[in-house]
Amino acid sequence: MSSLPEWIGDRIDVGLDKKLTQRHVVETMIESERPFFSIRQLEALVKPEVSNETVRNRLDELREIDVVAAETYPESITLYYVNYSQSDWPLSPEGKDALEDDTPLETLSAADFLRLRNPAGIRTLVLAGFQLSLLLFCAGTVLMLFAVDAPVQNDHGLWEAAGNLLVTCVVLLLSERIVRKVRHDGPRGVLPRRFVSK
Repeated sequence: MSSLPEWIGDRIDVGLDKKLTQRHVVETMIESERPFFSIRQLEALVKPEVSNETVRNRLDELREIDVVAAETYPESITLYYVNYSQSDWPLSPEGKDALEDDTPLETLSAADFLRLRNPAGIRTLVLAGFQLSLLLFCAGTVLMLFAVDAPVQNDHGLWEAAGNLLVTCVVLLLSERIVRKVRHDGPRGVLPRRFVSK
């Protein structure tokens, strides 16, 4: 039997006269790798086998004492999770810490890149390179169809590719910022204030 966090142990009913105890339901939820549970999923995990109604009753009891919380979604799907007090959302403190960790690219230093020491960061960089290459191939095809020259031209192929990649990245960055601004402020958010009617 695993030890429950103190705040849960203080709240749950310790009565053992029920076929399925509150303690067993909470232990099952904490020990599982899942953050959310439907009643059917919990019913399949708890021992001994109990009815759907019994699991629902224990979950309702746990909700009343704020050990478990629930989110109801369309089509009457209700998902239950342990209501950790340190979190505003159904995440354990460990899950929240994991989400706040740096991404592989944020931890990739120039030294790690040159020595090939950060595989996750290098893979992320390579995948981004593949995506940018695909974008450049598509842009090149469009420019060729309309008989338009590339924005950067040079006798050396690498310089030309690097220049065109730089232009593409700047255009992508500006496009992303414009789209984000439109999503946040609406189409008028892109126009300078003097063009927006009051």
